[in-house]
Amino acid sequence: MKLIDDRQIKKEDQQYILHSWSKQKDVHPKIIKKGEGIFFWDEADKKYYDMCSQLVYLNVGHSHPKLLEEFKHIGEIPLAAPGFATASKAELARKIIDAAPDNMAKVFFANGGADSNDHAVKIARMVTGRYKIFSRYRSYHGATFGAGNLSGESRRFTVEPGIPGFIKFDVPYLYREVVDFNSEEEATDFYLARLNNQILYEGPDSIAAIFMEPIPGSNGVLIPPKGYLEGVRQLCDKYGILMICDEVMSGFGRTGKMFAVDHFDFQPDMMTFAKGVTCGYSPLGGVIVSEKVAKYFDDHVLMTGLTYSGHTVSTQIGCVTMDIYKEEQLIEHAAAMGNVLAARLEKMRRFDSVGDVRHIGLFAAVEIVKNKETKEPIIAYGMDYGRDKVGLMSRFVSMLIENGFYTYSHESSVLIAPPLVITEQQIHEAMDIFEKVLAEFEKDYLFADKTVTTK
Repeated sequence: MKLIDDRQIKKEDQQYILHSWSKQKDVHPKIIKKGEGIFFWDEADKKYYDMCSQLVYLNVGHSHPKLLEEFKHIGEIPLAAPGFATASKAELARKIIDAAPDNMAKVFFANGGADSNDHAVKIARMVTGRYKIFSRYRSYHGATFGAGNLSGESRRFTVEPGIPGFIKFDVPYLYREVVDFNSEEEATDFYLARLNNQILYEGPDSIAAIFMEPIPGSNGVLIPPKGYLEGVRQLCDKYGILMICDEVMSGFGRTGKMFAVDHFDFQPDMMTFAKGVTCGYSPLGGVIVSEKVAKYFDDHVLMTGLTYSGHTVSTQIGCVTMDIYKEEQLIEHAAAMGNVLAARLEKMRRFDSVGDVRHIGLFAAVEIVKNKETKEPIIAYGMDYGRDKVGLMSRFVSMLIENGFYTYSHESSVLIAPPLVITEQQIHEAMDIFEKVLAEFEKDYLFADKTVTTK
């Protein structure tokens, strides 16, 4: 690639690139010049802690030496259309099935998370002969037309009016629930009863699948109450509905286990994946299907496909990535470092602006509020993504980035999801920055007219 200076890169970026979820006049991107481990550096040689793994995919960190070495051998990998069997496609599918719940049998490869979810919907409709798809509010499944209809937050509005048959139901969000439950189990009973009623209202015989993130990520790392996911599984079994879990963000060690579903006592019928399977070093996603679903297509045509399904370069990168997880024991490391992060996050409840903290493994969110008593959010629902660039949340995230803590927010929650290779020392260094910035933000912007509590 021809070398160009930073000014030309920024000029051409502004002139030729459309940046997602943004008013283009507000976009002034930095340039990543290099990265290593959990760090990256911009064009001014400023160093950042990558505390969101870019978009929650760089699990093995920047510039992993084993993956960089693999790229040197790309010229040895033959390209092949999806109809051919290839070594890397077969090997990666086997490794994924070995890592998945033991009811899983086969993999359909796609390009990324959104189209994986699209294909999962099509598969569910083929297998069941039904057309309705249940998914949850405060979920995000991607920006394609199909995945956009699955999504249950404000980014779905641009695909509405949508596809007939997509039905939304409530996600358990106990911090903002108007009902004051005495226990998680009581909350579970409440949400499952409402879901059961909605299934009956929509007609069970018309519902192909219930599609859900086991732990919604972008919408604030919403941990389900005890027994909830198991209860959804029971409802699916009762009515002959397929249960599909979106593991695009939560899969491949992010939660301290290989998949988020591994924390619970149930098995889905299908799982979608992307991000961590190659850690962003090459685009790849897919659908993992159970033995029951796989057998259906022994005698029925799988009426879906795409040009780059099982792309040999991407699947080869996936094979090496899976080896790294095992050789470096990154899943176990993520669980251990998740305990370190959890301890720091729980101590942050002392801040006047911290309404809630939620965490599992290296998957966490800090919810910022204007008032702890009323839980007034720092930003109203649906008002981010270019509509609140001068608002308080944007100011706080900008302050974090200015101080070398790189992450992003959605509504009132700031995501914290660093590469799984992060060390205990690095967690403390990064969270020291977060707390310092939060104290300054409270003092200078949020509670400028009153005394705040940070001890």
